[in-house]
Amino acid sequence: MPELAWWAWALLAVGAVVVGLSKTAVPGAGTIAVAIFAAVLPAKQSTGVLLLLLIVADIFAVTMYRRHADWRTLLRLAPAVVVGVLLGVVFLWFADDVWVKKSIGVILLAVIAITLLRRRFASGVESGGSHRVAAATYGSLGGFTTMVANAAGPVMSMYFLAARFEVKAFLGTAAWFFAIVNLFKVPFSIGIGIITVPGLLIDLVLVPLVVAAAFLGRWLADRMPQSLFEKLVIVFTIVGAVYLLIV
Repeated sequence: MPELAWWAWALLAVGAVVVGLSKTAVPGAGTIAVAIFAAVLPAKQSTGVLLLLLIVADIFAVTMYRRHADWRTLLRLAPAVVVGVLLGVVFLWFADDVWVKKSIGVILLAVIAITLLRRRFASGVESGGSHRVAAATYGSLGGFTTMVANAAGPVMSMYFLAARFEVKAFLGTAAWFFAIVNLFKVPFSIGIGIITVPGLLIDLVLVPLVVAAAFLGRWLADRMPQSLFEKLVIVFTIVGAVYLLIV
């Protein structure tokens, strides 16, 4: 078992709870978990540890919201996401921890910009002529950010919000999107050495918290008004991005 101080384990526990909640109630909050794990663990290791916890949460999210996905949207995003993931693999192959941390900061600056320009991008997603442009932009950035830092939540949240999905459709589409993408990333993550045995041991300790938080998130989602849901997504996106930028 990796030797971590008690406060480090406490922070990782908070991050695990956030992972569960972000998958079943408040997309965008997952960026806070990215920030916590990157602050406690070496940058590359944090990406691998967090990936496996996200996959556990994805399983519960898909189970809970499997009937609410918009598959047309997912298929539209797929080509750009694959390109973004592959670019992320190449980057991680050559980058050290310092460069990974710097990239996370740059990525989140882009996320903040996308958040602030949400209304402008929203009209683009809705107009027929811009569907492919929006899907290519968000999809490629989402693929790269999820491979490098598991930080695609804010990017894709802005895309799904711009598409004006109601709460369950949003959560269902996001659940399938990240379940497929995160599983797609596993072989690459093993190949470049960011999924490790010490990381797996950390995951074993934290998985129960992810599961408990996922069920809590489902309970909250059933009682959450649409307007509050959208506000929480935007607030957590900005807060998480700013925090991770200054780590």
